[in-house]
Amino acid sequence: MKANLIRSFAAGLLLATVVSGSVYFLSGDSSNGEQGSLSTEEMKTALTNEGYKVLTEVEYADELAAAQIEAEESQEQAAPEETTETVVYRTMITVTQGMTSIDVGDALVSAKIIANRQDFTKLVEQKDLVHDLRPGTFEVQSDMTLDEVIAIIFRQ
Repeated sequence: MKANLIRSFAAGLLLATVVSGSVYFLSGDSSNGEQGSLSTEEMKTALTNEGYKVLTEVEYADELAAAQIEAEESQEQAAPEETTETVVYRTMITVTQGMTSIDVGDALVSAKIIANRQDFTKLVEQKDLVHDLRPGTFEVQSDMTLDEVIAIIFRQ
C-alpha cells in the first residue's frame, strides 16, 4: 500500500510539472524583458534628467588627469606648510633600590624617552651594566641616544 501511495504522489508531481511547463512555453505572452531600444541621445537625456553626469571616455580621461594634477599641486603647496619641529620629551626618572634594567626600560618607554624596551635592556646587557644601576632621580630627554641615557642612569 505504501509503494502505491508513493507512486501516486510521484505521478501527481510529474503531471503538475508537465502542465506548468506547457503553459509556460505555449503561452502567448511575449514579455521577455525587451522594452524597445533607445538612441544614444535619448539615453543621455534620460540619465541627465535623473541627475547623472554622462561623459565620453575621452572627457572622463581629461577630467581624471585634471583632478590628478590638482591633487599633486595641492600636495606640493601643503608640503612647505608642514612643520619639521620634533617634540622632545624631558622627564625625571626615579630609580629605587631593587629595580631592574627592565623596570627602568618600562619607565623610559612610558615617558616616551625610548621607543623599545628590548633594545634598551639588550644594550645594558651587552655593556655588562646590569648590576650597576644607581638609585636616584635622573633627568633624561627623548633626543638622547641610548648610550647617553645609560651613561646617566648606570655606574660605568
